[in-house]
Amino acid sequence: MRHDLLLEIGTEEIPAAFFPRCLDDLASLIRKGLKEARLEHGEVRTYGTPRRLAVLVHDVASAQEDRVEEEIGPPVRVAFDAEGRPTQAAERFAQKVGVALDALERRQTPKGEYLAARVEVKGRPALKLLPDILVEAIRSIPWKKSMRWGTVQEAFARPIHWILARHGEAIVDFTFAGVRSGGTTRGHRFLANREIEIRAPAEYVERLREAEVIVDPAERRETILHLARETAVRAGGRLEEDEALLDEITWLVELPVPVLGTFDPAFLDLPREVLVSEMREHQKYLAVTVGDGDRLLPAFVGIANTRVRDPEVVRRGYERVLRARLSDARFFFDEDRKVPLAERVPQLDRVTFQQKLGSVGDKVRRIRSLALYLAERLGLSAAQRAHAERAAELCKADLVTGMVGEFPDLQGVMGREYARASGEPEEVAVAIFEHYLPRGQQDRLPKTDAGAVVGIADRIDTIVGIFGIGKPPTGAADPFGLRRACLGIVRVALEKGYRFSLGELVDRAIDQLSERITQPRDEVRAQVLDFFAGRLRSHFAEAYPVELVDAVLAAGYDELPQMQARLSAVASHLGDESFRGLAEGFSRTNIVEKAPGFQPGPVDVSLFQAEAEQALHQAFVQVRERVSESLQSGDFSRVVKVFTELREPLDRFFTEVMVMVDDPALRENRLRLLHEIRSLFGKVADFGRMDLRKAAA
Repeated sequence: MRHDLLLEIGTEEIPAAFFPRCLDDLASLIRKGLKEARLEHGEVRTYGTPRRLAVLVHDVASAQEDRVEEEIGPPVRVAFDAEGRPTQAAERFAQKVGVALDALERRQTPKGEYLAARVEVKGRPALKLLPDILVEAIRSIPWKKSMRWGTVQEAFARPIHWILARHGEAIVDFTFAGVRSGGTTRGHRFLANREIEIRAPAEYVERLREAEVIVDPAERRETILHLARETAVRAGGRLEEDEALLDEITWLVELPVPVLGTFDPAFLDLPREVLVSEMREHQKYLAVTVGDGDRLLPAFVGIANTRVRDPEVVRRGYERVLRARLSDARFFFDEDRKVPLAERVPQLDRVTFQQKLGSVGDKVRRIRSLALYLAERLGLSAAQRAHAERAAELCKADLVTGMVGEFPDLQGVMGREYARASGEPEEVAVAIFEHYLPRGQQDRLPKTDAGAVVGIADRIDTIVGIFGIGKPPTGAADPFGLRRACLGIVRVALEKGYRFSLGELVDRAIDQLSERITQPRDEVRAQVLDFFAGRLRSHFAEAYPVELVDAVLAAGYDELPQMQARLSAVASHLGDESFRGLAEGFSRTNIVEKAPGFQPGPVDVSLFQAEAEQALHQAFVQVRERVSESLQSGDFSRVVKVFTELREPLDRFFTEVMVMVDDPALRENRLRLLHEIRSLFGKVADFGRMDLRKAAA
């Protein structure tokens, strides 16, 4: 027999930031417990709202399956006397396992011959096993933060008020945090705040829907989006759909109720980002736009958690709170513009960037130097270099403004607006904002070269500085956002096609920080470049086989666009039979690495004895010249295609020529020929790191 298993933990409101991770963790812990208890089951689904976590496991077995286990007893030499009669040791073992003496068997083990017995073990009922499984799962949820309350010893995210646990119609009986499990849940806190019996797990979702709770988060999110869109249309516009905000709102409500509010159109002369930030970050309101979406309407959509008799009261409350926030923003915006942005730069010397790395002013001076270096290496025009230099000087000045002090998420945005108000060139103002881009994996990239080079300079200074003081990311912890910063450099350099030496950029950053970093210079350099390799591996592994990415990375990644071009070229030829044919032949060149005492050097053609080795060398010389030309032009696809011309002579060489001969001079010469071939291939990828046939599959 099988029955569905339902666990619901009813709590006080849990922060939205804890979801859906906590539900995923709870489901994983229950799966683990069921597996260890040998209770078979079907699909596992999670449900939840701010005040409840629920896991529904379909078709959980009513009991463990019976099984036969083998018990090992005493050694045979102890179990029988000299005449072969059973001793007390054998009798006690038979009694212990519950079998007759003549049913005992003998087993040969590494320690000798032992008595053994096959014992049938009856499976235990699920209702005896589930209490411990569920208690352990609840206890083991790895919360970001947990708490204790009253005299309860167990910790949880928020105080627990009820626990619903049923296996089919039977209650799974246990106690956690002073709360005993039962067969009831509770409805909406305001609209149906009463106990609701759940007689069977299958009726859980519908019974809660009747109690004004949409417990399925996917359904709740879709409902929020649908209602918000309809409400925005009623306002004469359309909803600005913010995926992250919609996710957050989903975990703030149990029953979404839309609220259409408005604000004074006079506030529309504030920067768009200020208005959206005020609505989004502080009030969780969704903005309403018109036209192509760039222009805001003086309206918003809020999502309440309950229906009320007089919606106008709620609407006025929402509007009153937003009006106060926008009035504050208006005040800061007007006051900040009274001081030109450039006059705020000296104040940055009094703002600490990081205790060991100095002030933000120190960082700005380093950014300026690195940005100019990049601008020159990339061949930017004199005007672009000037814009980059000025943007670097002003890029952090908005940190000491009232607006950014109150609303930190607006840094960069306000720098752009205050630069415009101060009469700075538009290119400089835009670059100040764009140097923060991308702010996340899905964010847009800078359009201007000035913004791009300042952003790269800012990020590399942070990465090198933090590694330089011995505080690299560890595990999931990355307090300085170095992974995001590294990926930002990678995305910008690839998108823009920026060809600069990553190693040289790291060296210059280390030079500027030489008096502040505490770790050995060579270690910092190696760690930073390894860090970039890891980010590149993660970035490209989404689109290419991992072993292919590793092979290309092993050939170098100093110029990021070049590395990407090599990766794309190899990937595009994996399906070619002629290229795949190189796999076996090239893999056999690994003999070079295994040869003891081998020393690379020039190939001596006078030592050739077999026609096959002479033919391979001639083909290699021709290929090498053409590869060199293609490498100069950056045509890596042609390089890979030319490589395939070595397939036949390489196969013939290994068929007709013995490499590891007794003659040391002859052996060394043949190894050197293979080494030169490997080195030529290594300009594109270390093919020895991958199985070409497997990667092409």
